[in-house]
Amino acid sequence: MSDITAMAVSAKKASIDMAVLSDEVKNRALEAVCKALLDNESGIVDANHKDLDNAKEADLAAPLLKRLKYDENKLSDSVTGIRSLIGLPDPVGKVNLHTTLDDGLELYRITCPIGVIGVIFESRPDALVQIASLCLKSGNAVFLKGGSEAAFTNRILADVISKAGIEAGLPEGWLNLLESREDVNGMLSLDKYIDLIIPRGSNQFVQYIMKNTQIPVMGHADGVCHTFIDRDCDEDLALKVVLDAKTQYVSVCNATETILVDAPLKDTFLPRLLETLKDSGVEFFGDEYVSSTYGCGKVSDWHHEYLDMKVSVKIVDGVMEACEHINEFGSGHTDAIITANTDTADIFLGRVDSGSVLVNCSTRFADGFRYGFGAEVGISTSKLHARGPVGLEGLVSYKYRLIGSGNIVADYASGNKTFKHIRHNI
Repeated sequence: MSDITAMAVSAKKASIDMAVLSDEVKNRALEAVCKALLDNESGIVDANHKDLDNAKEADLAAPLLKRLKYDENKLSDSVTGIRSLIGLPDPVGKVNLHTTLDDGLELYRITCPIGVIGVIFESRPDALVQIASLCLKSGNAVFLKGGSEAAFTNRILADVISKAGIEAGLPEGWLNLLESREDVNGMLSLDKYIDLIIPRGSNQFVQYIMKNTQIPVMGHADGVCHTFIDRDCDEDLALKVVLDAKTQYVSVCNATETILVDAPLKDTFLPRLLETLKDSGVEFFGDEYVSSTYGCGKVSDWHHEYLDMKVSVKIVDGVMEACEHINEFGSGHTDAIITANTDTADIFLGRVDSGSVLVNCSTRFADGFRYGFGAEVGISTSKLHARGPVGLEGLVSYKYRLIGSGNIVADYASGNKTFKHIRHNI
């Protein structure tokens, strides 16, 4: 048996124990994780310095360095996020359907953990903490594979979190860290033990995972997010919101990468927008009109995630053309409209096919913590099971429990009895 198979066997066993833990035990373990992270702050920050030094020597791009950094402030944010999870209701054991099939025959649908979840994520150490904490609260065992650039940080974080959880009452094997591509390929073959894989990355990467495993995959693809400035917008509000959407934190998947400007605004609002972007240090690329009029580079690929102080700008003729562009070139992640016209907003909300569709606010709001989910394992761009920011509710499934009193199907097949099917309010 290979090492990763042995880990998977242990994780599967642990997942059965995790599924029946009380909310009290899980919350106690989360508090223990908070304390352990704070107690080991200096060692964690030192490990991150090693990763940062190696990344700088390898000439890693500035946005990726920003993601990789895990200092005292980010650790404090992680602890705050974990404590917000403690305050959330237990997602496991909720009855969301109760039907009396017949006298003495009661059907219940009850939420339960998925089991063993494998998450492959980018070089963001804070993501490891969020994912581990969410899996703990939702009663799942977890395999974690972060980017190799964060190897030292991931190693100490996984060790600290795993040990703190076990000391607080979680089973051995509840958290497992993978460190090589070979481990990932090995994990993809373990459909007997692993119940769900969540890959975070490009569409190409997600497609690779889907094609090379029989395990269900919850896709977290790239964030090609749009903000559409409608002809009926408040221009000052539009500038404020789109600037936040682009520049508040550029190296994240919910930052706006394409700004669509309604055609009637091209002689009034567009010059203000481009001047504001330029003054804020944002390099812009345009369609034929924007590039020829303002002397900027021309966009060659509208499905492009910059993760940098760069943005694409396009003129569109109305909300319908904006929706068509987003549905063709977006990634189904997050898209926003800025408008004072509620009818136009409703068209946008209905026709844009994305996990989060926003009106008059920044795309940066599309986040598990900001949505009140405590945190997120990722933002799903698929449509099955979970969509958008995936928090606790996205990490549970359900099972049916049928409680009888000696009932047999033959009575109903013969016509001696008939079903009542009384649905109860929950």
